[in-house]
Amino acid sequence: MAASAAVSSALPRRETDVALFLPALSGGGAERVILNLSAALADRGYAVDLVIAVRTGEYLANVPETVRLVSLDVRRTLQGFLPLVRYLRREQPRVLMSALDNANIVGVAATRAARVTGAKTRVIVSARNTLSLDSQTMPASRRAITLRALGVCHRLADDVATVSNGAADDLARTLGIEREKIHVIYNPVVTPSLLSAGAASLSHPWLEPGAPPVVLGVGRLSRQKDFATLVRAFAQVRRTRAARLMILGQGEERDRLEALARELGVADDIALPGFVANPYAYMSRVAVVVLSSQWEGLPAVLIESLALGTPVVSTDCESGPREILRAGADGPLVPVGDAPRMAEAIATVLDRPRPTIADDVWRPFTLDVAVDQYVRLMRLETRQHA
Repeated sequence: MAASAAVSSALPRRETDVALFLPALSGGGAERVILNLSAALADRGYAVDLVIAVRTGEYLANVPETVRLVSLDVRRTLQGFLPLVRYLRREQPRVLMSALDNANIVGVAATRAARVTGAKTRVIVSARNTLSLDSQTMPASRRAITLRALGVCHRLADDVATVSNGAADDLARTLGIEREKIHVIYNPVVTPSLLSAGAASLSHPWLEPGAPPVVLGVGRLSRQKDFATLVRAFAQVRRTRAARLMILGQGEERDRLEALARELGVADDIALPGFVANPYAYMSRVAVVVLSSQWEGLPAVLIESLALGTPVVSTDCESGPREILRAGADGPLVPVGDAPRMAEAIATVLDRPRPTIADDVWRPFTLDVAVDQYVRLMRLETRQHA
């Protein structure tokens, strides 16, 4: 275990306003959102530390220069308790906000311990997913312990934030906490950098003019994302038209998906390129983006696609898609795991001219709207934008 937190930023030591705590900087949606939030808070003049337990992840190179990166340099998030206590005693940020389950547990425990010696840091836990379903992926013994620990930490936190009304309702039911304690703040997904990244140049033979339409999935190759249903749906679409499927991301389901594509006879029309640093350049150019998840919190890929002008198809999973797509008005919603219905929705989108997506569809998920809400929740004084 590290003797002290390692600071890997050239920023000078200063009084810290906000510390954002994550397990690592892996290439996931939660990590991307926290990076957006850290940059936006720093741009408004707040001194921001991005604290990670484990120094790893695809997004390590994406930490803004205006944000100080602090690594606890441990091997597992739960080992970060004592290093985080030392960090809080030394730096005494005004508020610590954690994200993801183990970081939430460690963040609350360390903050309460640091208060014993006079630190006055407020602690906010941020839930990013639908907990009742997300926890089903854990072994039964671990699930029971984790839910008990999360129940305690959410009660001891000064505030709780989550990313959708559906996720908030589920969190209250699952942990037995008051719904009134949970603040819903939509993810700060739509940023100027998102729009510029979507317009970046991209050379890929599948995306050349005149090529067959590309169906895109984006996310970790995991059980939650259920890309197997998307592959099956694509195979049905492919029977009646030329099309291709690309899935951006990496994870434990890769071998299974490749085997399924071979079994269905569509392997030549499916690409799994792994983690892509700029998925938005792909999202802005494909014919349709499909979210096939079994559950979510607030799926950023839907919001990002709409902001980039790309139509979407989504499962009607818990939670988020129904809120984002306004009950299906802004994109088809299909039952979870239903490949025929998904194929039908994809085909319908491919048959129509590319729609013009109104700004008000994605405006609630813009960076400025979310940051204003986080500033109020963190009880920071309002500052002018940089």
